[in-house]
Amino acid sequence: MQNETQTKSVTTAIWWIRRDLRLSDNQALHTALTTHDFVIPVIIKDPALVKHPHFSRKRAAFLYRGLQALDADLRVRGSYLVRREGDYAAVLRQLCAETGATHIYAEAEYGAFDLARDQKVAAVLPLTLVRGVTIRHPDDVEKKAGGVYTVFTPYKKTWLNQPLPHRRDLLPAPDHIPTPADIRTDGIPDLPLPGSAQWPAGEGAARGRLADFAQQAIYRYNDQRDRTDLDGTSTLSPYLRWGMVSAREAAVTVLDAIGTAAQQSERDNAHVWLSELIWRDFYQMIVYHYPHVMSGSFRPVYDRIAWRNDPAEFEAWCAGKTGYPMVDAAMRQLQETGWMHNRARMIVASFLTKDLLINWQWGERWFMQHLLDGDNAANNGGWQWAAGTGTDAAPYFRIFNPHSQSKKFDPAGDYIRRWVPELRHLDVRHIHEPHLMKPMIQQLEKCVIGRDYPAPIVDHKQARQRTLDAYKQARESA
Repeated sequence: MQNETQTKSVTTAIWWIRRDLRLSDNQALHTALTTHDFVIPVIIKDPALVKHPHFSRKRAAFLYRGLQALDADLRVRGSYLVRREGDYAAVLRQLCAETGATHIYAEAEYGAFDLARDQKVAAVLPLTLVRGVTIRHPDDVEKKAGGVYTVFTPYKKTWLNQPLPHRRDLLPAPDHIPTPADIRTDGIPDLPLPGSAQWPAGEGAARGRLADFAQQAIYRYNDQRDRTDLDGTSTLSPYLRWGMVSAREAAVTVLDAIGTAAQQSERDNAHVWLSELIWRDFYQMIVYHYPHVMSGSFRPVYDRIAWRNDPAEFEAWCAGKTGYPMVDAAMRQLQETGWMHNRARMIVASFLTKDLLINWQWGERWFMQHLLDGDNAANNGGWQWAAGTGTDAAPYFRIFNPHSQSKKFDPAGDYIRRWVPELRHLDVRHIHEPHLMKPMIQQLEKCVIGRDYPAPIVDHKQARQRTLDAYKQARESA
């Protein structure tokens, strides 16, 4: 006679962490916990990625600090982080063999490398992909007649017309995560992180920064976001890059802020930051549906541009020694901290591609090698916008004047003074265009151009015409 009750078999799942270093609103973790008895949090490092041209030691250092914070959060809940190195499929197969895990859960990612990696793993292991990297899946926002958008404004309109995320949708962090004991784990490296005091890693820091931003700064966001001398942005991009806070929680937070705003101007400012989150979804959608953008122009005609690609000028740009103070300040900020103000990113990208006529892919690669928030989709989209080769590209004939941009978005020169110390003592009359100082003034100010600070490496007016001609020739040769 059979027992009326049968013992339920105990199951174990792997939560494969990639860019979701959080416990709150984590759909992959939630799915694993609700369908299995034990969950193993796993992060895998592929040693080959260190040799990739987009590898960044700064970003790796921030990631490792985030993993340390995640491990601490896990241990409070009876779990711990299992870190391994090697080929993804081989490591996961070994872990399944060691632990008896029968399922693997991970957040879906949408780049060509990510899709190929997951396809390879899914061919040999029970991998289940869930949403979470973006707010909406790349297939969710389509034209009425079918097909995806390649222009942001109608994409945004459709995005907003779909049901918006609500706080009730957010998944709370679990109180307990049952994980089998004594699984072998490699240590988490501790790399030096420039400006680490400015960038405390982890979910607690991320959610705290989001909450602080939503209290006040979000209501001034559009008014101040382009001012390089002000703290007018959220500085959440490194945290969103690694999923230390979910994009969905960020959207819910801004929607709540819009709902509680005291006046229309505050709502308008907050809406602009929501647009930035939608841009993030948009660029993820572009790399998913148009993977060729990672190796060339979205508009192939611009692959015909006769770039100058002068190595000495590129080196001066990288080092922040172009003789254009705003450009130099931004590039030095990047080198020193791994971050750059968004307006400054547009200025330096325009300068590289339009003033120096250097291939945008050189700049794209340099940014990825240094940015804490380096994200292939957003970085590629931003560079192609600046170069005029992308989807919602700035027209090729729109070329930023670095000096007028500097005066407009750093009016007192405070941003320049912070990052270009050799100009720190100059007053506002001279700091934006120090090369225009008369020789006697240069001597008096102890800022001799060519000795204490570089002369401009290019004449903007002449460079502008050179670029217009190069783009025109590319278009006419198609």
